[in-house]
Amino acid sequence: MIGRLRGILLEKQPPEILLEVNGIGYEVSMPMSCFYELPNAGEEAIVYTHFVVREDAQLLYGFNTTVERALFREVIKANGVGPKLGLAILSGMTATQFVDSVEREDVSTLVKIPGVGKKTAERLVIEMRDRLKNWHAFDLLTPHADAAVRRDNVTSTVVAASTNPKDEAMSALIALGYKAAQAEKVVKQVAHDGMTSEAIIRDALRSMV
Repeated sequence: MIGRLRGILLEKQPPEILLEVNGIGYEVSMPMSCFYELPNAGEEAIVYTHFVVREDAQLLYGFNTTVERALFREVIKANGVGPKLGLAILSGMTATQFVDSVEREDVSTLVKIPGVGKKTAERLVIEMRDRLKNWHAFDLLTPHADAAVRRDNVTSTVVAASTNPKDEAMSALIALGYKAAQAEKVVKQVAHDGMTSEAIIRDALRSMV
């Protein structure tokens, strides 16, 4: 129903953004591998979306390119993998790293992602091995023409986030499925003065996978 949004980034509170499109603010959850590539708040962005309707909620998941969205859609087709777990998987590794892990049958790497136990990891490898055979035809690490865009001199009212970067990073990790104690421990290990929440999250995820 909603496949693409173009508007102004009002807020960036990982793993969610608030994107204003024609006066309407859309809350969109994004994997951190996509979040890092977004423009700054107050700039224009294009986000490709996957719309999920549940009995208790309507949710939007966003991606910088159609390739990343296509991979997400393949991941959540796997038995026992829903959108929230798909978000965690593509936050813990890039699209290319995930494809490589499946091709190498690297279960030990996949189980480090929160919510992915050994059985789920093995199921991902079995179910996705054939589906991902042609994924290396895409350069998943190169910006595409349909990627998130930046524009200079864009004026908009931007809501400033007042959250401490460490607290924001912890909240993001918990939202991605990590336990509070684990999130607090790894944030303390990697965080340094002057780091943004995105930098803390990136280093935290790298240290756990």
